[in-house]
Amino acid sequence: MPSPRALGMYRQNATDPVEERVRTHAPLVKRLAYHMIAKLPASVEVDDLIQAGLIGLMEAARNFDPAAGAQFETYASQRIRGAMLDELREADWLPRHIRKSMRDIERALVKLEHQLGRAPNEIEMAQAMNLPLAEYQTLLADARGHQLIYYEDFDNDEGQRDALDGLAADFKSDPLNDLDEDAFRRTLVHSIEHLPEREKMVMALYYNEELNLKEIGAVLGVSESRVCQLHSQAIARLRAKLSDWTQNR
Repeated sequence: MPSPRALGMYRQNATDPVEERVRTHAPLVKRLAYHMIAKLPASVEVDDLIQAGLIGLMEAARNFDPAAGAQFETYASQRIRGAMLDELREADWLPRHIRKSMRDIERALVKLEHQLGRAPNEIEMAQAMNLPLAEYQTLLADARGHQLIYYEDFDNDEGQRDALDGLAADFKSDPLNDLDEDAFRRTLVHSIEHLPEREKMVMALYYNEELNLKEIGAVLGVSESRVCQLHSQAIARLRAKLSDWTQNR
């Protein structure tokens, strides 16, 4: 059901068609939010998507024209998804130059892993990118590795589609969508299992135990900045694996 704060935007009036549409279709917002959250980073809170979706539902309820011929649920679904995607765009903080550096790291990871037949270490990665080890680690620290999926891809000159546009397209009515989500989860779990041991531990402590980077550093006996580097490199490895899955599915 809508939150009190969200519903407070409207006066309680049982005969108001706008209020009735919001109340009737509030479960649709939750369903769409949980559908979307399955393909987003753990840092995204489902409650934030639901709150944004409720605003989209309210706008849809207020602007809906029954004479236009469309069903309200169809119209509302589009507005709800749009509001959620707008919320994600606003939350996307990663600067363009850092995102480009991370894509460079991902490409180098893929190339080296194919050459070596195993996950490359940081020294090998730095050499492959013609960087001093300290500079490579600085790139990892700057990225802070919080996003498994980037919300927008600014460098479309490389032929990559906008990640949010792709995400929106994925939520169109498609009987294969649930199968795709299951395959995505299986690929992600498999990729995490094959991370280097220390990076896998960082991911488990961060996402399963919900420790912050400083707390993880205390567990591992390293600095917070070192945990940040390990986390970013783990994210880069996972993104490279998931990119292969997307291209080959």
